[in-house]
Amino acid sequence: MRRMNSPAPEPDFIPGLELSRRYYTDAVRPLLEEAAPGVPHSAARMGSGSEVLGYDTARSADHEWGPRLQVFLHRHDVPRHAARIRHVLAEHLPKTFLGHPTHFAPAGEEDRDIRVMRLTDGPVHHRVEVTGTSTWFTDTLGFDPAQGLTPADWLATPTQLLAEVTAGAVFHDGLHTLTPLRRALRWYPHDVWLYVLACQWQRIAQEEAFVGRSGEVGDELGSAVTAARLVRDLMRLCLLMDRRYPPYGKWLGSAFARSRVGPRLTPDLTAVLAATDWHTREQHLTHAYEIVAHLHNELALTDRVAPTTRPYHSRPFQVLRADRFTEALTARITDPVLRDLPLVGAVDQFLDSTDVLTRPELTRAVGQDLRKPGSERI
Repeated sequence: MRRMNSPAPEPDFIPGLELSRRYYTDAVRPLLEEAAPGVPHSAARMGSGSEVLGYDTARSADHEWGPRLQVFLHRHDVPRHAARIRHVLAEHLPKTFLGHPTHFAPAGEEDRDIRVMRLTDGPVHHRVEVTGTSTWFTDTLGFDPAQGLTPADWLATPTQLLAEVTAGAVFHDGLHTLTPLRRALRWYPHDVWLYVLACQWQRIAQEEAFVGRSGEVGDELGSAVTAARLVRDLMRLCLLMDRRYPPYGKWLGSAFARSRVGPRLTPDLTAVLAATDWHTREQHLTHAYEIVAHLHNELALTDRVAPTTRPYHSRPFQVLRADRFTEALTARITDPVLRDLPLVGAVDQFLDSTDVLTRPELTRAVGQDLRKPGSERI
């Protein structure tokens, strides 16, 4: 006989978004009507989780995956009804749904904060979050987009978080709030987009000559590391040009493969990473640069910029001179706030600490510091 806290048999895989959609429709919504009849709500699956971005597989079920969703109430209904709804769900949700346990338990003594699906014979510790829209967005992004969006809000928010709140799915929008908020967050305003693109080109401009320079002195390892950084920056640039929020490292390649230029660029970028000498790295990088430069011109965001590579001043290294694209883009920015900012970009263009990027209060604090007078000298 199986113990109640032992792992359940693995059912056939169903994408997490579809699982959560059916869970809401068949199991959660009827209980909402019982616990709070007539109280309007919205329901969605957004936020963290590979299923939100559409990258989940059967492997995802080993932690923080399963029948999950958010239920949103009007702000004044949260204190009136949220506790009762949570209680009714805990007592009356089915123990399993489509073969998946609805109870989530700590993964183990050393992973108390990580939850996994487990069978139970008691109340269900479910993952149906009952909250207010403003509270959820503020906790997730660090601000409430219903109060308006400023350039500072956009730039202080990692693209991973923007992807998480605009992907996923809304199952029901009885509050008529989720759909317009997600639409407002779907992509950067035009001038913010120009600024972020300019800063991404700037990152490439700052290192594109180092692949050859490191290799020239016999530092093939250093050359390879720089090339890998440039590959990552090109991938993120292509996603930004494609109006897609670049996800964090685990899913960057998956997102890039689905981009418009991903299939065309992947062979060259793969060859860059596989190369054992700097000449080969440079050859494939310069081909990739020219493809991305043509893509920039196709967007018609600026006057045409010559897409051909060239020597780096008098040195024998072939580069794009990516700063030309930075200059072309910044010349088109009309917002005076953005025009005065240093060319560092959004928070995840200049900061790479997971411990900061996963905490909106820290990313906003960093953004405020950068906008202080004299910050361009830091």
